Amino acid sequence: MTSSGGLEGKAYLVTGGGTGIGRAVAARLAADGAAVTICGRTESTLLDSVARIGPSLADGGSIHHVVADVTVEDDVKAAVDAAASPTGDLDGCVANAGGGGQLVRLAEQATEEFLRVLHMNLLGTFLCLKHSVPRMIAAGGGSFVGMSSIAGAVTHPFFGAYPVSKAGIESLVRNAADEYGEYGVRCNSVRPGFIATEIMTMLPTESSVYRSYLDNTPLPRLGEPEDIAAAVRFLVGDESSWITGITLPVDGGHALRRGPDFTEFAG
Repeated sequence: MTSSGGLEGKAYLVTGGGTGIGRAVAARLAADGAAVTICGRTESTLLDSVARIGPSLADGGSIHHVVADVTVEDDVKAAVDAAASPTGDLDGCVANAGGGGQLVRLAEQATEEFLRVLHMNLLGTFLCLKHSVPRMIAAGGGSFVGMSSIAGAVTHPFFGAYPVSKAGIESLVRNAADEYGEYGVRCNSVRPGFIATEIMTMLPTESSVYRSYLDNTPLPRLGEPEDIAAAVRFLVGDESSWITGITLPVDGGHALRRGPDFTEFAG
């Protein structure tokens, strides 16, 4: 990875940093000189990311890990504290951890499953915001980035709480941007489209679902985790110092059309 620098001396927390988008974000920030702490629930996965990112570190860059579940408030607080420890301050938080659930119609969703996905995505992002913002205020400012999804803006039938939670993240960062702008804390979100992560690459390329994604994307290719990492890098850096309260779509234009057809996989 080519380093462009600019983040030397800064410290960031990236949740869900063990795979996919989170790993790519952590790698990009560390390659530009930041002290990056990743967190997730599985230590072996985090250690694998640390090993993969290590060779791309720029001067001043470092990569650390802490085991944490973003739905557990004490875990989130500990992760934020750990992320601030390399420099003494926290300059940003990328709340990337999240996931989906069962593919069934809304009236058939188990309430427990609906709440599980809401907690993982929306509550987890809120807890990261709650505990990182005071640290950023103490540092004189910072940048919080929530991870939304095209499902938060374009209907994704059968996705249950997932679209609801992602739309909630966008609303959360808008309100946080308004509340904390006076303290120099910027809050934005990124809205990825169809990204070639471990989960999405399990979708057969010959399936109608896969084709429906590409048919509805003006730039007809899968996005890469690095596409999202580049957007996050922009939002945490000085290049976006007068940008707050936005959701940045990174979807190849998918939001101009319609969501995917998951009928064949719905229960």
